[in-house]
Amino acid sequence: MTAPEAPPGTTAPPVRRRGPRPLPLHLAMATLRAQVSLGAAAVGLPDPIRKPRSAGASPSSNSAWPRSSAGRAEADRIARALAAGGHPPEAFQAALLRSLARRDSALVAGIAAYRRHPFVREEGAAPPALWAEGAARLLDYGGPQTGIPALVVPSLVNRAHVLDLLPEASMLRWLAGAGLRPLLLDWGWPGEVERASTLTDIVAGRLERALDAACAAARGPVVLVGYCMGGLLALATALRRPVAVRALALLATPWDFWAEGADRARALAGWLPAFEPAMEATGALPVDAIQALFTGLDPFGIAEKYRGFGRLDPASARARRFVALEDWLNDGIPLPAPIAREALGGWYGRNTPARGQWRIAGLPVEPAGWTGPAFLAVPDRDRIVPPASAAALGQALPQAVLHRPAAGHIGMVAGTSAETALWQPLAAWIHALPPP
Repeated sequence: MTAPEAPPGTTAPPVRRRGPRPLPLHLAMATLRAQVSLGAAAVGLPDPIRKPRSAGASPSSNSAWPRSSAGRAEADRIARALAAGGHPPEAFQAALLRSLARRDSALVAGIAAYRRHPFVREEGAAPPALWAEGAARLLDYGGPQTGIPALVVPSLVNRAHVLDLLPEASMLRWLAGAGLRPLLLDWGWPGEVERASTLTDIVAGRLERALDAACAAARGPVVLVGYCMGGLLALATALRRPVAVRALALLATPWDFWAEGADRARALAGWLPAFEPAMEATGALPVDAIQALFTGLDPFGIAEKYRGFGRLDPASARARRFVALEDWLNDGIPLPAPIAREALGGWYGRNTPARGQWRIAGLPVEPAGWTGPAFLAVPDRDRIVPPASAAALGQALPQAVLHRPAAGHIGMVAGTSAETALWQPLAAWIHALPPP
Protein backbone atom coordinates (compact mmCIF):
# COMPACT_ATOMS: atom_id res chain seq x y z
CA MET A 1 0.00 0.00 0.00
CA THR A 2 1.56 3.28 -1.09
CA ALA A 3 1.03 6.71 0.34
CA PRO A 4 -1.20 9.11 -1.61
CA GLU A 5 0.55 11.89 -3.46
CA ALA A 6 0.91 15.05 -1.39
CA PRO A 7 0.40 18.58 -2.76
CA PRO A 8 3.57 20.30 -4.00
CA GLY A 9 5.73 21.56 -1.18
CA THR A 10 4.22 19.23 1.38
CA THR A 11 4.82 15.69 2.54
CA ALA A 12 2.36 12.82 2.69
CA PRO A 13 0.90 12.34 6.16
CA PRO A 14 2.19 9.37 8.13
CA VAL A 15 0.13 6.22 8.54
CA ARG A 16 -1.87 6.77 11.74
CA ARG A 17 -3.98 3.68 12.08
CA ARG A 18 -3.75 -0.10 12.13
CA GLY A 19 -7.38 -0.80 11.24
CA PRO A 20 -9.54 -2.27 10.06
CA ARG A 21 -8.57 -4.95 12.58
CA PRO A 22 -7.52 -7.65 12.01
CA LEU A 23 -6.47 -6.38 8.59
CA PRO A 24 -5.07 -9.72 7.27
CA LEU A 25 -8.43 -11.38 7.92
CA HIS A 26 -10.40 -8.72 6.03
CA LEU A 27 -8.04 -8.91 3.06
CA ALA A 28 -8.24 -12.71 3.11
CA MET A 29 -12.06 -12.59 3.11
CA ALA A 30 -12.05 -10.27 0.10
CA THR A 31 -9.67 -12.63 -1.69
CA LEU A 32 -11.83 -15.63 -0.84
CA ARG A 33 -14.92 -13.95 -2.23
CA ALA A 34 -13.08 -13.23 -5.48
CA GLN A 35 -11.95 -16.85 -5.73
CA VAL A 36 -15.48 -18.10 -5.18
CA SER A 37 -16.74 -15.77 -7.92
CA LEU A 38 -14.11 -17.04 -10.32
CA GLY A 39 -14.87 -20.64 -9.43
CA ALA A 40 -18.59 -20.22 -10.01
CA ALA A 41 -17.97 -18.52 -13.35
CA ALA A 42 -15.44 -21.02 -14.76
CA VAL A 43 -17.92 -22.67 -17.11
CA GLY A 44 -17.28 -23.74 -20.67
CA LEU A 45 -13.84 -22.16 -20.58
CA PRO A 46 -10.60 -23.44 -22.06
CA ASP A 47 -7.53 -24.41 -20.04
CA PRO A 48 -6.03 -23.24 -17.78
CA ILE A 49 -9.15 -21.56 -16.39
CA ARG A 50 -11.16 -24.74 -16.47
CA LYS A 51 -9.95 -28.25 -17.14
CA PRO A 52 -12.43 -30.98 -18.04
CA ARG A 53 -13.02 -33.81 -15.60
CA SER A 54 -11.29 -37.04 -16.40
CA ALA A 55 -13.32 -40.20 -16.68
CA GLY A 56 -12.38 -41.26 -13.16
CA ALA A 57 -12.87 -37.87 -11.51
CA SER A 58 -15.30 -37.36 -8.70
CA PRO A 59 -18.69 -36.13 -9.95
CA SER A 60 -18.59 -33.34 -7.35
CA SER A 61 -15.37 -31.68 -8.51
CA ASN A 62 -13.02 -31.01 -11.41
CA SER A 63 -9.33 -30.31 -11.58
CA ALA A 64 -9.80 -26.56 -11.51
CA TRP A 65 -12.36 -25.95 -8.79
CA PRO A 66 -14.21 -28.29 -6.42
CA ARG A 67 -17.97 -27.86 -6.65
CA SER A 68 -20.95 -29.08 -4.72
CA SER A 69 -24.18 -30.04 -6.44
CA ALA A 70 -25.47 -26.51 -5.84
CA GLY A 71 -22.27 -25.10 -7.33
CA ARG A 72 -22.60 -27.24 -10.45
CA ALA A 73 -26.22 -26.14 -10.80
CA GLU A 74 -25.18 -22.49 -10.61
CA ALA A 75 -22.41 -23.08 -13.16
CA ASP A 76 -24.92 -24.67 -15.51
CA ARG A 77 -27.28 -21.72 -15.05
CA ILE A 78 -24.49 -19.27 -15.93
CA ALA A 79 -23.56 -21.33 -18.99
CA ARG A 80 -27.16 -21.36 -20.25
CA ALA A 81 -27.53 -17.60 -19.67
CA LEU A 82 -24.32 -16.89 -21.60
CA ALA A 83 -25.41 -19.10 -24.48
CA ALA A 84 -28.88 -17.54 -24.60
CA GLY A 85 -27.39 -14.05 -24.77
CA GLY A 86 -24.76 -14.97 -27.34
CA HIS A 87 -21.91 -14.06 -25.00
CA PRO A 88 -18.64 -15.99 -25.39
CA PRO A 89 -17.61 -17.50 -22.05
CA GLU A 90 -14.11 -16.08 -22.49
CA ALA A 91 -15.50 -12.52 -22.72
CA PHE A 92 -17.57 -13.09 -19.61
CA GLN A 93 -14.51 -14.32 -17.75
CA ALA A 94 -12.49 -11.29 -18.85
CA ALA A 95 -15.26 -8.92 -17.73
CA LEU A 96 -15.43 -10.70 -14.38
CA LEU A 97 -11.69 -10.37 -13.88
CA ARG A 98 -11.87 -6.65 -14.64
CA SER A 99 -14.72 -6.24 -12.17
CA LEU A 100 -12.82 -8.08 -9.43
CA ALA A 101 -9.72 -5.98 -10.09
CA ARG A 102 -11.77 -2.81 -9.71
CA ARG A 103 -13.24 -4.09 -6.44
CA ASP A 104 -9.80 -4.97 -5.10
CA SER A 105 -8.44 -1.55 -6.05
CA ALA A 106 -11.43 0.17 -4.44
CA LEU A 107 -10.92 -1.79 -1.22
CA VAL A 108 -7.22 -0.94 -0.98
CA ALA A 109 -7.93 2.70 -1.81
CA GLY A 110 -10.63 2.88 0.85
CA ILE A 111 -8.38 1.39 3.52
CA ALA A 112 -5.53 3.72 2.52
CA ALA A 113 -7.84 6.73 2.66
CA TYR A 114 -9.01 5.75 6.13
CA ARG A 115 -5.54 5.08 7.50
CA ARG A 116 -4.24 8.45 6.29
CA HIS A 117 -7.26 10.57 7.13
CA PRO A 118 -6.21 13.61 9.22
CA PHE A 119 -9.05 13.29 11.75
CA VAL A 120 -8.02 12.97 15.40
CA ARG A 121 -10.74 12.82 18.04
CA GLU A 122 -10.39 15.63 20.55
CA GLU A 123 -11.07 14.37 24.04
CA GLY A 124 -11.97 17.78 25.42
CA ALA A 125 -12.72 18.30 29.08
CA ALA A 126 -13.68 14.98 30.67
CA PRO A 127 -16.94 14.97 32.61
CA PRO A 128 -16.41 14.82 36.37
CA ALA A 129 -16.15 11.35 37.91
CA LEU A 130 -18.62 10.79 40.73
CA TRP A 131 -17.12 7.43 41.64
CA ALA A 132 -14.19 5.24 40.64
CA GLU A 133 -13.07 1.71 41.36
CA GLY A 134 -10.12 0.07 39.65
CA ALA A 135 -10.28 0.95 35.99
CA ALA A 136 -13.97 1.95 36.11
CA ARG A 137 -15.34 5.49 36.50
CA LEU A 138 -18.85 6.92 36.80
CA LEU A 139 -18.92 10.06 34.64
CA ASP A 140 -21.53 12.78 35.15
CA TYR A 141 -22.66 14.36 31.87
CA GLY A 142 -24.65 16.98 33.71
CA GLY A 143 -27.96 18.33 32.54
CA PRO A 144 -30.36 20.21 34.79
CA GLN A 145 -30.21 19.48 38.51
CA THR A 146 -33.85 18.42 38.28
CA GLY A 147 -33.17 16.18 35.29
CA ILE A 148 -34.11 12.51 35.51
CA PRO A 149 -30.89 10.57 36.25
CA ALA A 150 -30.04 7.77 33.81
CA LEU A 151 -27.14 5.39 34.45
CA VAL A 152 -25.83 4.19 31.07
CA VAL A 153 -24.01 0.83 30.95
CA PRO A 154 -22.03 0.09 27.76
CA SER A 155 -20.45 -3.16 26.60
CA LEU A 156 -17.28 -4.53 28.16
CA VAL A 157 -15.50 -5.01 24.81
CA ASN A 158 -15.65 -1.49 23.38
CA ARG A 159 -14.71 1.95 24.64
CA ALA A 160 -17.58 3.83 26.23
CA HIS A 161 -17.05 6.98 24.15
CA VAL A 162 -19.17 5.68 21.26
CA LEU A 163 -21.97 7.34 23.26
CA ASP A 164 -20.00 10.62 23.21
CA LEU A 165 -18.30 10.24 19.85
CA LEU A 166 -18.23 13.79 18.46
CA PRO A 167 -19.75 17.14 19.39
CA GLU A 168 -22.38 16.54 16.70
CA ALA A 169 -22.72 12.84 17.51
CA SER A 170 -23.00 12.53 21.28
CA MET A 171 -26.00 10.67 22.61
CA LEU A 172 -25.09 11.53 26.19
CA ARG A 173 -24.67 15.27 25.65
CA TRP A 174 -27.89 15.36 23.61
CA LEU A 175 -29.78 13.61 26.42
CA ALA A 176 -28.36 16.14 28.89
CA GLY A 177 -29.64 18.93 26.66
CA ALA A 178 -33.03 17.21 26.55
CA GLY A 179 -33.49 17.54 30.29
CA LEU A 180 -31.96 14.29 31.57
CA ARG A 181 -28.89 13.70 33.73
CA PRO A 182 -26.83 10.98 32.00
CA LEU A 183 -24.30 9.12 34.13
CA LEU A 184 -21.92 6.92 32.12
CA LEU A 185 -20.19 3.87 33.56
CA ASP A 186 -16.87 3.81 31.72
CA TRP A 187 -15.38 0.34 32.35
CA GLY A 188 -11.85 1.40 31.38
CA TRP A 189 -8.98 -0.86 30.37
CA PRO A 190 -8.96 -4.12 32.37
CA GLY A 191 -6.04 -4.41 34.75
CA GLU A 192 -4.92 -7.39 36.80
CA VAL A 193 -7.98 -7.31 39.06
CA GLU A 194 -10.45 -6.91 36.20
CA ARG A 195 -8.90 -9.73 34.18
CA ALA A 196 -9.78 -12.18 36.94
CA SER A 197 -13.41 -11.02 37.08
CA THR A 198 -16.45 -13.16 36.31
CA LEU A 199 -19.85 -11.85 35.24
CA THR A 200 -20.97 -12.27 38.85
CA ASP A 201 -18.04 -10.09 39.97
CA ILE A 202 -19.08 -7.44 37.44
CA VAL A 203 -22.82 -7.43 38.14
CA ALA A 204 -23.00 -8.21 41.86
CA GLY A 205 -19.84 -6.23 42.51
CA ARG A 206 -18.65 -3.29 40.47
CA LEU A 207 -21.90 -2.49 38.65
CA GLU A 208 -23.99 -2.59 41.83
CA ARG A 209 -21.53 -0.30 43.58
CA ALA A 210 -21.68 2.11 40.61
CA LEU A 211 -25.47 1.96 40.89
CA ASP A 212 -25.23 2.85 44.57
CA ALA A 213 -23.05 5.85 43.72
CA ALA A 214 -25.49 6.96 41.02
CA CYS A 215 -28.45 6.70 43.40
CA ALA A 216 -26.55 8.66 46.03
CA ALA A 217 -25.81 11.44 43.56
CA ALA A 218 -29.40 11.44 42.31
CA ARG A 219 -30.85 11.08 45.83
CA GLY A 220 -33.14 8.34 44.60
CA PRO A 221 -33.57 5.56 42.04
CA VAL A 222 -32.24 5.97 38.51
CA VAL A 223 -33.21 4.82 35.03
CA LEU A 224 -30.82 2.02 34.06
CA VAL A 225 -29.87 2.05 30.36
CA GLY A 226 -27.86 -0.87 28.92
CA TYR A 227 -26.34 -0.96 25.44
CA CYS A 228 -25.55 -4.30 23.73
CA MET A 229 -23.70 -6.54 26.21
CA GLY A 230 -24.26 -3.80 28.77
CA GLY A 231 -27.97 -4.49 28.47
CA LEU A 232 -27.52 -8.01 29.79
CA LEU A 233 -25.54 -6.64 32.72
CA ALA A 234 -28.16 -3.94 33.34
CA LEU A 235 -31.01 -6.46 33.28
CA ALA A 236 -29.26 -8.72 35.79
CA THR A 237 -28.58 -5.72 38.04
CA ALA A 238 -32.17 -4.44 37.88
CA LEU A 239 -33.46 -7.86 38.92
CA ARG A 240 -31.11 -7.88 41.92
CA ARG A 241 -31.66 -4.24 42.93
CA PRO A 242 -35.20 -3.26 41.85
CA VAL A 243 -35.57 -0.58 44.54
CA ALA A 244 -32.61 1.34 43.06
CA VAL A 245 -33.88 1.15 39.46
CA ARG A 246 -36.78 3.37 38.42
CA ALA A 247 -37.02 1.95 34.90
CA LEU A 248 -34.99 -0.22 32.53
CA ALA A 249 -33.99 0.61 28.94
CA LEU A 250 -32.23 -2.06 26.88
CA LEU A 251 -30.66 -1.02 23.56
CA ALA A 252 -29.78 -3.72 21.02
CA THR A 253 -29.45 -6.25 23.82
CA PRO A 254 -29.11 -9.92 22.83
CA TRP A 255 -31.12 -12.56 24.66
CA ASP A 256 -31.93 -15.58 22.50
CA PHE A 257 -28.53 -16.35 20.99
CA TRP A 258 -30.02 -19.16 18.91
CA ALA A 259 -32.91 -17.10 17.53
CA GLU A 260 -31.53 -17.28 13.99
CA GLY A 261 -30.08 -20.77 14.27
CA ALA A 262 -27.94 -22.54 16.83
CA ASP A 263 -25.21 -23.60 14.39
CA ARG A 264 -23.85 -20.11 13.83
CA ALA A 265 -23.75 -19.32 17.54
CA ARG A 266 -22.14 -22.65 18.35
CA ALA A 267 -19.54 -22.03 15.67
CA LEU A 268 -18.47 -18.85 17.47
CA ALA A 269 -18.29 -20.76 20.74
CA GLY A 270 -16.19 -23.38 18.98
CA TRP A 271 -13.31 -20.90 18.74
CA LEU A 272 -12.79 -20.94 22.51
CA PRO A 273 -10.16 -23.73 22.53
CA ALA A 274 -8.12 -21.84 19.93
CA PHE A 275 -8.19 -18.71 22.10
CA GLU A 276 -7.21 -20.47 25.32
CA PRO A 277 -3.40 -20.10 24.91
CA ALA A 278 -3.73 -16.33 24.51
CA MET A 279 -6.17 -16.07 27.41
CA GLU A 280 -3.93 -18.16 29.65
CA ALA A 281 -0.97 -15.93 28.81
CA THR A 282 -2.69 -12.54 29.15
CA GLY A 283 -5.77 -13.19 31.27
CA ALA A 284 -8.01 -11.79 28.54
CA LEU A 285 -9.43 -12.42 25.08
CA PRO A 286 -7.35 -10.12 22.82
CA VAL A 287 -8.93 -7.30 20.84
CA ASP A 288 -8.02 -8.83 17.46
CA ALA A 289 -9.68 -12.10 18.46
CA ILE A 290 -12.85 -10.23 19.39
CA GLN A 291 -12.75 -8.34 16.11
CA ALA A 292 -12.33 -11.60 14.22
CA LEU A 293 -15.45 -12.98 15.91
CA PHE A 294 -17.42 -9.89 14.90
CA THR A 295 -16.15 -10.35 11.34
CA GLY A 296 -17.70 -13.81 11.36
CA LEU A 297 -21.12 -12.21 11.92
CA ASP A 298 -20.82 -10.22 8.67
CA PRO A 299 -17.83 -11.64 6.75
CA PHE A 300 -17.87 -9.30 3.76
CA GLY A 301 -19.38 -6.19 5.35
CA ILE A 302 -16.05 -4.52 6.17
CA ALA A 303 -14.84 -4.68 2.57
CA GLU A 304 -18.06 -3.14 1.24
CA LYS A 305 -17.92 -0.43 3.89
CA TYR A 306 -14.38 0.61 2.97
CA ARG A 307 -15.09 0.57 -0.76
CA GLY A 308 -17.89 3.02 -0.04
CA PHE A 309 -15.66 5.19 2.12
CA GLY A 310 -13.12 5.48 -0.69
CA ARG A 311 -15.76 7.26 -2.78
CA LEU A 312 -16.47 9.91 -0.13
CA ASP A 313 -15.05 13.42 -0.07
CA PRO A 314 -12.42 13.16 2.73
CA ALA A 315 -13.36 16.66 3.92
CA SER A 316 -17.07 15.83 4.26
CA ALA A 317 -18.88 15.48 7.58
CA ARG A 318 -19.88 11.96 6.56
CA ALA A 319 -16.24 10.94 6.08
CA ARG A 320 -15.32 12.48 9.44
CA ARG A 321 -17.99 10.51 11.25
CA PHE A 322 -16.98 7.31 9.44
CA VAL A 323 -13.38 7.71 10.58
CA ALA A 324 -14.43 8.52 14.14
CA LEU A 325 -16.57 5.38 14.30
CA GLU A 326 -13.90 3.18 12.73
CA ASP A 327 -11.28 4.52 15.13
CA TRP A 328 -13.61 3.58 17.99
CA LEU A 329 -14.24 0.11 16.55
CA ASN A 330 -10.53 -0.58 16.09
CA ASP A 331 -9.68 0.65 19.59
CA GLY A 332 -11.43 -2.14 21.45
CA ILE A 333 -10.90 -3.52 24.94
CA PRO A 334 -9.73 -7.05 25.85
CA LEU A 335 -12.40 -9.17 27.51
CA PRO A 336 -11.40 -10.79 30.83
CA ALA A 337 -10.84 -14.50 30.23
CA PRO A 338 -13.44 -15.78 32.75
CA ILE A 339 -16.08 -13.55 31.17
CA ALA A 340 -15.04 -14.60 27.65
CA ARG A 341 -15.57 -18.23 28.63
CA GLU A 342 -18.99 -17.45 30.13
CA ALA A 343 -20.10 -15.34 27.17
CA LEU A 344 -18.83 -17.53 24.34
CA GLY A 345 -19.30 -20.90 25.94
CA GLY A 346 -22.49 -20.09 27.84
CA TRP A 347 -24.36 -17.40 25.92
CA TYR A 348 -23.41 -18.50 22.41
CA GLY A 349 -22.57 -22.15 22.93
CA ARG A 350 -25.47 -23.16 25.20
CA ASN A 351 -27.87 -20.19 24.85
CA THR A 352 -28.00 -19.95 28.64
CA PRO A 353 -29.95 -16.63 28.86
CA ALA A 354 -32.94 -17.73 26.79
CA ARG A 355 -32.92 -21.19 28.37
CA GLY A 356 -33.04 -19.78 31.90
CA GLN A 357 -29.58 -21.11 32.72
CA TRP A 358 -27.55 -17.89 32.96
CA ARG A 359 -26.88 -17.24 36.63
CA ILE A 360 -25.47 -14.36 38.63
CA ALA A 361 -24.35 -15.19 42.16
CA GLY A 362 -26.07 -18.55 41.80
CA LEU A 363 -29.51 -17.20 40.82
CA PRO A 364 -30.97 -17.36 37.30
CA VAL A 365 -31.48 -14.12 35.39
CA GLU A 366 -35.22 -14.22 34.61
CA PRO A 367 -36.61 -11.19 32.73
CA ALA A 368 -40.16 -11.96 33.89
CA GLY A 369 -39.02 -10.92 37.35
CA TRP A 370 -38.69 -7.30 36.22
CA THR A 371 -42.17 -5.78 36.57
CA GLY A 372 -41.19 -2.12 36.27
CA PRO A 373 -41.27 0.02 33.11
CA ALA A 374 -39.06 -1.27 30.29
CA PHE A 375 -37.99 0.20 26.93
CA LEU A 376 -36.60 -2.18 24.34
CA ALA A 377 -34.83 -0.77 21.25
CA VAL A 378 -34.38 -3.41 18.53
CA PRO A 379 -32.72 -1.88 15.42
CA ASP A 380 -33.98 -3.58 12.29
CA ARG A 381 -30.62 -3.47 10.44
CA ASP A 382 -28.51 -4.87 13.28
CA ARG A 383 -25.83 -7.29 12.03
CA ILE A 384 -24.18 -7.74 15.42
CA VAL A 385 -27.23 -8.62 17.51
CA PRO A 386 -29.86 -10.24 15.28
CA PRO A 387 -33.20 -8.45 15.75
CA ALA A 388 -34.88 -11.76 16.62
CA SER A 389 -32.38 -12.27 19.45
CA ALA A 390 -33.09 -8.85 20.98
CA ALA A 391 -36.85 -8.97 20.34
CA ALA A 392 -37.07 -12.16 22.41
CA LEU A 393 -36.70 -9.96 25.48
CA GLY A 394 -39.89 -8.14 24.49
CA GLN A 395 -41.83 -11.33 25.08
CA ALA A 396 -40.15 -11.98 28.41
CA LEU A 397 -40.41 -8.49 29.99
CA PRO A 398 -43.98 -7.93 31.26
CA GLN A 399 -44.13 -4.16 30.58
CA ALA A 400 -41.78 -3.82 27.61
CA VAL A 401 -42.32 -0.97 25.15
CA LEU A 402 -40.83 -2.23 21.89
CA HIS A 403 -39.14 0.37 19.66
CA ARG A 404 -37.77 -0.70 16.26
CA PRO A 405 -35.53 2.05 14.83
CA ALA A 406 -34.62 1.90 11.16
CA ALA A 407 -30.91 1.72 11.91
CA GLY A 408 -28.02 -0.58 12.58
CA HIS A 409 -26.40 -1.62 15.84
CA ILE A 410 -23.99 1.33 15.97
CA GLY A 411 -25.88 3.75 13.76
CA MET A 412 -28.74 3.66 16.27
CA VAL A 413 -26.58 5.40 18.91
CA ALA A 414 -24.01 7.32 16.84
CA GLY A 415 -25.12 7.45 13.21
CA THR A 416 -26.34 10.42 11.21
CA SER A 417 -29.98 9.54 11.94
CA ALA A 418 -29.43 8.53 15.59
CA GLU A 419 -31.27 11.54 17.00
CA THR A 420 -34.55 10.60 15.35
CA ALA A 421 -33.93 6.84 15.41
CA LEU A 422 -33.23 6.51 19.15
CA TRP A 423 -32.32 9.59 21.15
CA GLN A 424 -35.68 11.34 20.82
CA PRO A 425 -37.85 8.23 21.43
CA LEU A 426 -35.72 7.21 24.43
CA ALA A 427 -35.87 10.68 25.98
CA ALA A 428 -39.61 10.90 25.40
CA TRP A 429 -40.16 7.54 27.08
CA ILE A 430 -38.06 8.53 30.10
CA HIS A 431 -39.85 11.87 30.47
CA ALA A 432 -43.21 10.06 30.37
CA LEU A 433 -42.33 7.71 33.25
CA PRO A 434 -44.55 7.94 36.32
CA PRO A 435 -43.01 9.68 39.36
CA PRO A 436 -40.73 7.46 41.46
